[in-house]
Amino acid sequence: MKEFPKAEALLKRLEDAGFEAYYVGGCVRDHLMGRAVHDVDITTNALPEQTAAVFEGYKVIPTGIRHGTVTVLAEGTPYEITTYRVDGSYSDSRRPDSVEFTPDIVQDLARRDFTMNAIAMDIRGNIVDPFGGRGDIEHSLIRCVGEPEKRFTEDALRIMRGIRFASQLGFGIEEKTAQAIIDMRGRLSIISRERVREELDKLLCGKDCGKVLTDYRVIIAEIIPEMVACFGFDQFSRYHKYDVYEHIVKAVTSAPQDQLILRRALLLHDIAKPQMFTLDENGVGHFKGHAKVSAEMAKEILTRLRFDNRTIALTSQLISHHSDKIHSERQIRLMVSEFGIETFLMLMDFKKYDNCGKNDFVLDENKEFDRFKVIAREFADSGECITLSQLAISGSDLTELGFRGKEIGTALAQLHSLVIIGDLPNDKQALTNYILNEINTTLE
Repeated sequence: MKEFPKAEALLKRLEDAGFEAYYVGGCVRDHLMGRAVHDVDITTNALPEQTAAVFEGYKVIPTGIRHGTVTVLAEGTPYEITTYRVDGSYSDSRRPDSVEFTPDIVQDLARRDFTMNAIAMDIRGNIVDPFGGRGDIEHSLIRCVGEPEKRFTEDALRIMRGIRFASQLGFGIEEKTAQAIIDMRGRLSIISRERVREELDKLLCGKDCGKVLTDYRVIIAEIIPEMVACFGFDQFSRYHKYDVYEHIVKAVTSAPQDQLILRRALLLHDIAKPQMFTLDENGVGHFKGHAKVSAEMAKEILTRLRFDNRTIALTSQLISHHSDKIHSERQIRLMVSEFGIETFLMLMDFKKYDNCGKNDFVLDENKEFDRFKVIAREFADSGECITLSQLAISGSDLTELGFRGKEIGTALAQLHSLVIIGDLPNDKQALTNYILNEINTTLE
């Protein structure tokens, strides 16, 4: 991999010292596929202490010395170098309880998850591929190394990795591997929520996300049990041509791959629809209040998956308002003030992608959302009062006028709204006059 000269120099140094050294795993897979390589892993028959000795003069960190891994810093870039090994049992379904070092590269490759990741390559481009990984790459196929049940017993997260790779790479999953993924999905419960969350996020941004969400929806339900009710749930609405889960998938995949925040929110945006469903006398389905309830459910789900508070708040905000009707420029100005310009623009895109999962005639509404974005940007760029801190009157001014406690916040909020919608100028004297003549009376 000429594009990584520092890594190549490390392999050469190991070889010059009389050891074998290979690039291994995902970096080789991506190199063979012509994809950009981001992380380079190196494997060698040198024992950890021998590796450390080879790189005397470098900063060497014993990051996983128990499992044979040391990290070598080459001009500030860290590279993990791991000794060929055979793994022992996996009592925690995450890491081996013990490892045994081996001089055989094939034995090392045999412990890896999928054949496409069980390929090694030296600095001359010579390939070691004992399990047919290169052929599986050529056939766009994900296959476990050896028995799938054993691989998924060792590390249950490989279940998620399998479908995540299918989404990212656009690969199919070999029949026995696919069946084991489905049959052993219950083992995901023993994996930390953080690890599952990371794999789910990567899956959502894959180019084949829609196919994977559809074909492996039972895996999604294992992570988000609340989703089961959405499967096959008919909406009985002229606005919809898909059931609830199909609509969710269409909406998710309508958002660009790099828009993780939107794709994640779209995955959960209608999750409360089944429980909020009513059927009127004409046989038409309604879901009144589903956005607010979906937002609350999303909070619970994202909290369970250990997302940070900011992500949870933004996601639930988008979901809570995704069905809001917008009727005027005044309303847009108030929403921009409340949400901030970036969140408002995100919400308009959210509504557009949501529409992409409905009947075709609904798409005409997307032109309006684009128009609302233009209005919002013009307002944000106008220099007008948008945030409360830009108001020409302050809390201390109100204190001098005799306001106390909660009265101050209530008065400021009212003045702010009136300025935003254009009913009052953002002028201190005008605001003071309004306070004395109107708000004081109201508060009394």
